[in-house]
Amino acid sequence: MEKKLGFGCMRLPMNGGEVDYNEFNKMIDYYMEQGFNYFDTAHGYLGGKSETAIRECLAKRYPRESYVLTDKLTQPYFRTQEDIRPFFEKQLEWCGVDYFDYYLMHAQDRNTYSHFQKTNAYEECLKLKKEGKIKHLGISFHDTAEMLDQILSEHPEVEIVQIQFNYADYESSSVQSKKVYDVCRKYGKPVLVMEPVKGGGLVNLPVEGQKAFDDLKQNFSYASYAIRFAASFDGMYKVLSGMSNFEQLKDNVDYMKNFEPLTEKEMETALKVGELLRNIGGIPCTACRYCVEGCPMQISIPDLFSCYNSKEQFKDWNAGYYYNIHTQDGHGKASDCIKCGKCEKICPQHLEIRKLLTKVSESFD
Repeated sequence: MEKKLGFGCMRLPMNGGEVDYNEFNKMIDYYMEQGFNYFDTAHGYLGGKSETAIRECLAKRYPRESYVLTDKLTQPYFRTQEDIRPFFEKQLEWCGVDYFDYYLMHAQDRNTYSHFQKTNAYEECLKLKKEGKIKHLGISFHDTAEMLDQILSEHPEVEIVQIQFNYADYESSSVQSKKVYDVCRKYGKPVLVMEPVKGGGLVNLPVEGQKAFDDLKQNFSYASYAIRFAASFDGMYKVLSGMSNFEQLKDNVDYMKNFEPLTEKEMETALKVGELLRNIGGIPCTACRYCVEGCPMQISIPDLFSCYNSKEQFKDWNAGYYYNIHTQDGHGKASDCIKCGKCEKICPQHLEIRKLLTKVSESFD
């Protein structure tokens, strides 16, 4: 059976400011011995040190055909179509390989996608694929389901999609994990999962969340429920885990080498904990969206509240990214609120939305 645990190389073991090659070697060896072989990197990870660590610890020590390697084309590293090939060739050199199994158009959202379109990035990478330097072309994605639908309709050559997917973001109005996943299924694209443990937020659970999983009376880590949740859905090719020490790796490998999807009870519990996390200690918005239609500044209030909750509860590094997404295309920032009060008159939760938007603005603007 295909092993679903992927090794995300954004959070590697470090010794001071450098990757700890001895620890990374040990982790790679154990991971490969247990039948896993998928590695994911990008030039921006660890300031370029992730790619060179791949070269030193993986490419120089294992036959090329024994592992699957994904790298990405990221916006800051090219300004024109002519910049793409030289950058790509450097990535091959940094990683110590002569082809990538998967090459992703990185962090696609409406702004990034516009840059990729203007520079013919998809077309340029298709040329590299025809030359055999890329085996499969894909995207990694951070935006709304509607935006993903547009990209996949305009680029049917995309073979795989990497999305943020976990039980806390499953019903999130900002990340839209479920809706984005549904678009992938609509187009028949296999899915790569990033942030299954939400940057560690689904390991350090509040007491109520811990109790819900503990009541299942199973000897599984909290991380295991999060990773198995993501891997339990149809069409999930790999679930990436950013493992920064051997203990994390061993825990993940132990429950993923003979992967069992979540039982009905486990799935029910995970979704219940996800709902708990979205509400506990944050803004108790139910995302009914009644407030949005009448807002003269077109502020996507529920989405901004969701970003705020994610940042405050999980210290989620992606929260600001999604905040920027939901304040584009004519949609106001929290600071654009003119305090008219129309939203509060229609809110079924009777939230003091104007005051709450001030808190959101202080956090993001």
